[in-house]
Amino acid sequence: MVKIAIDAGHGFDTPGKRSPDGEREWSFNNKVAQYAIAKLQTYKDVEILRVDDPTGKTDVPLTKRTDLANKWKADVYASIHHNAMNGKWGMHSGIETYTSDNPNASSRSKEIANIVHPRVVMAMGISDRGMKQADFHVLRESSMPAILTEGGFLDSKVDIIKLRDDNYLKAQGEAIADGLASYFKLKSKNELEDKESSVAKIMTEKFYNPSSQTMINATISVLRRLEQSGKTTLPPIWREKLSDGTLTESDAIGLLFLVLDQGYFDELK
Repeated sequence: MVKIAIDAGHGFDTPGKRSPDGEREWSFNNKVAQYAIAKLQTYKDVEILRVDDPTGKTDVPLTKRTDLANKWKADVYASIHHNAMNGKWGMHSGIETYTSDNPNASSRSKEIANIVHPRVVMAMGISDRGMKQADFHVLRESSMPAILTEGGFLDSKVDIIKLRDDNYLKAQGEAIADGLASYFKLKSKNELEDKESSVAKIMTEKFYNPSSQTMINATISVLRRLEQSGKTTLPPIWREKLSDGTLTESDAIGLLFLVLDQGYFDELK
């Protein structure tokens, strides 16, 4: 059983933790945490402990948070945050993921960050500011591997657009969850369904699925061969489209029926 401690940093009313428009950091952190937890619950053999106040009413002291995770003997501590530069709107942007700067800290923290960080960058589609180290309490005082994600800047004109979109917050939360699941090799509860979906995808990809232009090019080739055979008189509409290059995908499909209906197969041999 893998035990994962989740921390949506700060509380709703924590001073200073808000965008220039007054949006609380906790509101963004909380949504990402909820999406991460929901995704983690789709995996087998995992337990989740949220060490902050899920209501946001209380900014649970950091010592209490790490004490809870340590006492629970969590296998990993994931702290979810969103950044700020100076509290004023700017064009700065990007994702950061932190691990402890203590030389004696678990190397597993960096291994986990290496898996989670690129997933979050891809999910949010904003700049990659890299993986960094810091002496943050939750990284220093947790007795298990720990990471702290900064999923974008609250005071960025670039990032705030996506932070205000729940689709991106969901993608970020699921990226964190999937990264943790990948590291701990968790298996989906819907493993059979996932396998069936993968097989269906592979089978679909194996079927020939030509592009529109490929169909059009092939149709032009067939029309020219029919015209050159001298045995078939093409309807004027086909001849006109062939000469002026206005053949469409619908025309290509129409030609298929023409070939079948008029028995042109022998003339194409």
